[in-house]
Amino acid sequence: MKQRSQVKFLVASMLMAMGLPAMAADDISTNTSRFDLSAVQENQTYNRFVVLYRDGSSERTRPDAAVQSINAAAVRANLLDQAGSGAQAVRGGRMVGVTYGRRLAIGGDVVKTSRRLNAAETRQFVQQLAADPAVEFVQPDYMRQAVDRPTIAPAGAAPFTVPNDQYYAGYQWDYLAAGGAGFIDNTLGTSVANWGGANIQQAWSLADGTGVVIASLDTGVTNHPDLDLTLANVGYDFITDHDVSGRSTDGRVSGGWDTGDWTTAGQCGLGQPAEASSWHGTHVFGTAGGEKTNNSTGMVGTAFGAKVLPVRVLGHCGGSDSDIADAITWASGGHVAGVPDNANPAKVISLSLGGSGTCPSNSVLGLAITGAIGRGAAVVVAAGNSNANVSNFSPASCSGVVAVAATGISSKRAFYSNYGNGITLSAPGGGVYRNDGSSGTQVTTGFIWSTINAGSTTPTTSTYGGMAGTSQATPHVAGAVALMQSYRLSLGKSLLTPAQVTTLLRSSATVFHVTPPTNRKIGTGILNAYAAVQAAGAQP
Repeated sequence: MKQRSQVKFLVASMLMAMGLPAMAADDISTNTSRFDLSAVQENQTYNRFVVLYRDGSSERTRPDAAVQSINAAAVRANLLDQAGSGAQAVRGGRMVGVTYGRRLAIGGDVVKTSRRLNAAETRQFVQQLAADPAVEFVQPDYMRQAVDRPTIAPAGAAPFTVPNDQYYAGYQWDYLAAGGAGFIDNTLGTSVANWGGANIQQAWSLADGTGVVIASLDTGVTNHPDLDLTLANVGYDFITDHDVSGRSTDGRVSGGWDTGDWTTAGQCGLGQPAEASSWHGTHVFGTAGGEKTNNSTGMVGTAFGAKVLPVRVLGHCGGSDSDIADAITWASGGHVAGVPDNANPAKVISLSLGGSGTCPSNSVLGLAITGAIGRGAAVVVAAGNSNANVSNFSPASCSGVVAVAATGISSKRAFYSNYGNGITLSAPGGGVYRNDGSSGTQVTTGFIWSTINAGSTTPTTSTYGGMAGTSQATPHVAGAVALMQSYRLSLGKSLLTPAQVTTLLRSSATVFHVTPPTNRKIGTGILNAYAAVQAAGAQP
């Protein structure tokens, strides 16, 4: 789920000389429809903001006017270049400076402050920006993460290193029908009743995804002999900041390759531990359909006849809303300044990423997703792994998305999965523990198995591994949507609209074998790919 021209202005000398009046505390905007502070965390700091100006305002067309207006808000908020208070500013302290970043495809401007602001300063600054009548909407440029820093199945649960088709039968329970048939768990050495499969194998009797492009917006993809990497070089890396991309300079580059997302202790915030590279994008890429099938090698992918377009939006510490929004626009066929237009527009966008906060319709991600849906792309999003209500997570709560919760082999809600009325349906994400419990023994059937890399930082050896999360549930659904659309094409019918896709996914889902409690709803049922493809073909 990492560039811009630099024009820096010093606030105090420019704006104090203009005699701009300070805004009284009770003039701060309280109209929350014009700003979003829902994801601001007390232990985080912020230095990038996205401001959308109204049509007809000078700020909408002139970056210098936008910077001047933003600088004025910094003065009103009494933000010194070194943390301090307004009295110091009056005595001549230098104010926070603002660097203009770029114009987003949705029309907003990304700007960066000369120092990071704490939570209180961020709220003050955003509300002062929103008080400007020329501003339509403003938010911090939130960082999103892969919704699971994935749990990797322990050594011994995957007793193989060389890819071979035999591992489909031994590991990929999620592709079978949810009928209660026994599936041998290698860890337990016994059979487990499969009530959680997505019935993908049977769907292949109707379609394989041919003719459809799935865009996977994630950490990118690594070289792997069992992956169809046809579109890897024509994918794109949308990460603008060099600290996030890992490149030596700011700027986007062609190719959807994952160069690693490892972090050092404290790199992503005070107290945050070091993390090895996740290869999260390679795992979900394979599940969606990138993994070659019936090739006597490794495992299988859901829509293996489709083409998966890797788009890198997540790097070291995650990815910003502004980069993700531009990537959504580009992947669905929209124009993004400074980036060649996508010659392979996707009709399915898979987003196994997110973070806390709501998703107003005029927010950065809200606008980008609405645009993609308008271009005919179904947007499939991981619900999140916080065991909380999905309404408080973005982009899973954005209007029009297919929000996917995770279930295990028993059909129970995975203990970590978000829930709520905003969930569209569930799909196999892995329950991690025996009997899909919330603790205990980790088991082979507790994970979703797909392609990964063995490198701890940069890519090394290609291999396979198990991960669990709503991140893993999401590409199953994205692949199933590709199967639905591919079947339509084979019948000579027009593609379904995103709204039709959502309706059919809901109505065709398998009823839960273990009914979730009413206060932990996870959609209408578990993905039934075969039934969904059948239903797609039956539509006029």
